[in-house]
Amino acid sequence: MKEFIEYILQFGDLNQQQLDLISQKATELNLPKDEYFSEAGKIAQQVGFILDGIVRICYYNNKGEDITTYFIDENNLVVDFESFENDIPSNAYVQAAIDCKLLVFSKKDWRELLDTIIPWEAIAHKISTKKMKQKVDRRSRLVSEDATTRYLNFLEIYPNVVNRVPLSYVASYLGVTQSSLSRIRKNIR
Repeated sequence: MKEFIEYILQFGDLNQQQLDLISQKATELNLPKDEYFSEAGKIAQQVGFILDGIVRICYYNNKGEDITTYFIDENNLVVDFESFENDIPSNAYVQAAIDCKLLVFSKKDWRELLDTIIPWEAIAHKISTKKMKQKVDRRSRLVSEDATTRYLNFLEIYPNVVNRVPLSYVASYLGVTQSSLSRIRKNIR
């Protein structure tokens, strides 16, 4: 819980009573590798904070191939905000890339925190704005670069991910085949 408290306090001030209420609402969840935190076609029902592990955001294209669009590692929130906030079905899967341990807030508890703690909405908004900007920045860098440059940028953006998740997920994120990724990695060394 300490990590989560430190994380949210970067975005605003809360008193001890507010922090205690937040702590009471959180539950721990162990999410085994390959399990889904939320699924496409369903409405996101929870907000998570990753204590240990990495999740990936992915979807299936019209050929049935899964495409990784984003990774989220420790000390970050994980939620499909659009689905969660607007009660609409998600268009992506949030899947444990490795075994994960999360703090989880149900939609009911999250909304209760929004209604009870005045600064909570501003904090949540700052977090989602920062994450959205990061997501756009990370993806836009991949569009116009060659595969080797994309891989080098991936290493810079996600330094704690590459040696912990299956290379198929990294290849999917980069838009290359696994054999191409192996060649790129071999040529860099």
